[in-house]
Amino acid sequence: QQRFWFMWDDLAYGALGAVVLTDTRRLTDCFAAIDYFENRQRPFIVAVNLFDGAKRHAVEEVRLALDLDARVPIISCDARERDSCRETLLALVDHAIDQAS
Repeated sequence: QQRFWFMWDDLAYGALGAVVLTDTRRLTDCFAAIDYFENRQRPFIVAVNLFDGAKRHAVEEVRLALDLDARVPIISCDARERDSCRETLLALVDHAIDQAS
């Protein structure tokens, strides 16, 4: 969220990577976060948050809309579900390990 931009450097300091949580109804809200992590060459993944009643999009449609490199993982998640959040964080760790190799 734009109101927290002044804290991003402090929050990201020492971080393994980041999860950019997206809402496909408002993808443009994600561009600032994606640019931030791309410019700092930090590993990140994109998690498409599944909302009840929201239209589902194919991964490649989301990748194209966000102009993401093919190496950036895109996963589906439900931020309301503990197991889904855990799987999202594990995907981030796996990606960060792959990027470090």
